[in-house]
Amino acid sequence: MRIGMALNYSGGFAETAAEAADLERAGLDVAFVPEAYSFDAVSQLGYLAAKTSTMELASGILQIYTRTPTLTAMTAAGLDFVSEGRFTLGLGASGPQVIEGFHGVKYDAPLARTREIIEICRKVWRREKLVHDGKKFQIPLPADQGTGLGKPLKLINHPVRENIPIMLAALGPKNVELAAEIADGWQPIFFHPEKAHLAWGDPLAAGRAKRDPSLGDLDVLASPALAICDESEVPGYLEFVKPHLALYIGGMGARGKNFYNELACRYGYEDAAKEIQDLYLDGKKEEATAAVPDELARSISLIGPASYVAERVEAFREAGATTLTVIPMAMDAPGRIKLVEQFRELV
Repeated sequence: MRIGMALNYSGGFAETAAEAADLERAGLDVAFVPEAYSFDAVSQLGYLAAKTSTMELASGILQIYTRTPTLTAMTAAGLDFVSEGRFTLGLGASGPQVIEGFHGVKYDAPLARTREIIEICRKVWRREKLVHDGKKFQIPLPADQGTGLGKPLKLINHPVRENIPIMLAALGPKNVELAAEIADGWQPIFFHPEKAHLAWGDPLAAGRAKRDPSLGDLDVLASPALAICDESEVPGYLEFVKPHLALYIGGMGARGKNFYNELACRYGYEDAAKEIQDLYLDGKKEEATAAVPDELARSISLIGPASYVAERVEAFREAGATTLTVIPMAMDAPGRIKLVEQFRELV
């Protein structure tokens, strides 16, 4: 099982790169650089490529609305080149708050966009003369939509790999089915080993039934919080996990339009999900955090003594997780590096 970690995307590149090099030596397999409404992920990934040598690098995630499909393909090929074949293209829809509220782009048709972007990226990396006539993208533009001068082009450079791995961050059933069908990897959120099948079992099975065998097995990247500690310290660590859950279950969308609230319901926490959302949307954030069930917070995490964490790693493995993109619960770089070193011995 691989160990991954999302790096800090809101601070300085130099500090993050120094920590990444230490994490690489500690046994980290793959580092993810998020892209929210901070500095772009691509700049930091290029910087990290020059400061690391063996660790895989991944965008976690590039948003499907903010770049053209061909620019996404060009960027991925460039990052794979500068990292000497260590890049994974992480893609996702993000949400209306970021896409419309920060980028000013309409948030629509995520499934169609995702499928076509992946198709176009793979054509570009194979250096085919690019022709694509889809629902969302037409390349070249038809004469009645453009200048009439467009003609098929292919990428000038020769990519290091024509099959750069693609990971999809997906939550809803249709998105998860698409990931299982056409992506190399799938990144869920709040992965609960004992209940993941309730939320995603059917979509994963449906997508895998249509999957091209040449893609190989689907990499499943769970993202648990990590703390190796005495049992007496567990409640304190859970208090750091719960606000994140409350924010997503309660505040990331209106009633009836919150993907994360729906996930909690599919896990069987309907009453708690409703209470958390009602409290959060009423401005009672502390009460919403207190309403997050301990069982939910701990089950999606790796928090406890080393023996307990090792048992939970096996539970994640049995549930289908192949990469654990941990969130080390430490206040500084030395603490995070130590946790990764300890965790490497357990995996």
